[in-house]
Amino acid sequence: MAMVLNKVVPFGRSMDEYVKIFNLTNTDLNKRIIGIGDGPASFNAEMTRQGKRVVSVDPLYQFSSAEILQRFNEVVDNIINQMKATPNDWVWSYHQSPDDLRSNRIKVIQEFISDYENGKKSNRYVIGELPNLEFQNQEFEIALCSHLLFLYSDQLNYNFHLKSVDEMLRIAQEVRIFPLLTLMLKPSPHLDGIIEYYKAKDYRVSIEKVEYELQLGGNQMLKIARDVT
Repeated sequence: MAMVLNKVVPFGRSMDEYVKIFNLTNTDLNKRIIGIGDGPASFNAEMTRQGKRVVSVDPLYQFSSAEILQRFNEVVDNIINQMKATPNDWVWSYHQSPDDLRSNRIKVIQEFISDYENGKKSNRYVIGELPNLEFQNQEFEIALCSHLLFLYSDQLNYNFHLKSVDEMLRIAQEVRIFPLLTLMLKPSPHLDGIIEYYKAKDYRVSIEKVEYELQLGGNQMLKIARDVT
């Protein structure tokens, strides 16, 4: 799994963001959760501190904490400056401003870094990427995928999306994906096809509004669940 670090934007999100992004209830948080494409999120670290169990999967985890932090430091100001240059594309409700977002992302990556080596040793941070994951069938109750599928619709085609969702449903009873917009703030062209495909297979499919919005209009998540019989 060759990943070039200088192509990566290692932006992670906090547990509070995950809770709002994925409408996670207290009941959900006590389930077996896998986060796919978590990057340097502090979700795993914070959940672990509360005695809950999360496995995070990302090709980024082939790198050391020092390498990940260095890459973050290289890109953070550029990203924040891009956001300042496009003020109409963003909603400053959860994050109060671009500078507030920057300080939140710094806090998140510091929390991640402090947990990372221990988490790797206890198999909480696993190197892997869609559409093929090294986990058992139905090993998890919920699979979360944040800021990967649909967001990168221009880079990842429909077939990749379908294979990826299939794989997540293989390892988990339920899948939640956020956001449903592309990087260009447009609805993903793959979304309708994915919805129709799983509805035809009798999965429970719904689009839910969430409390979190940063991309303008990006306040919805897709939930796909198999009926547990």
